[in-house]
Amino acid sequence: MRNAVRRTVFLLIVGVIGVYGYLALRGPQGLPALREKWREIRTLEENNNNLQRENQYRRERIEKLEKNPSAQELEIRKKLKLVRPGETSFILPDQPKAEQAKPEEPKLEQAKPDVPQPEGLKPDAPKPDAPPQPH
Repeated sequence: MRNAVRRTVFLLIVGVIGVYGYLALRGPQGLPALREKWREIRTLEENNNNLQRENQYRRERIEKLEKNPSAQELEIRKKLKLVRPGETSFILPDQPKAEQAKPEEPKLEQAKPDVPQPEGLKPDAPKPDAPPQPH
């Protein structure tokens, strides 16, 4: 009889521990939370690796600028938008992305009356009084 009571108490304790373990693993602090923490750790490790690569790139770039005066001058001129005497800087506006995706529509040419061209000038040739165009 004592063995039966001991066995029942033992099975009851094992059952309670089993139910507690099941609830602990399935609850909000259980396996789902553990999986979420692993995902978060993986994301943070990827971000850390990206930042380390970026830091290494910047260190190499700084070292390059310290050792190469012409690269340093070019970088300074680009950042401060400086030009040397005699240089010309061209600033072009950015095209909207919507226009880049559209194919250009063909333009209709208007009929031009026949105008005789002076000899020695081609239709695409610059006129004698026009400034020379850079190539």
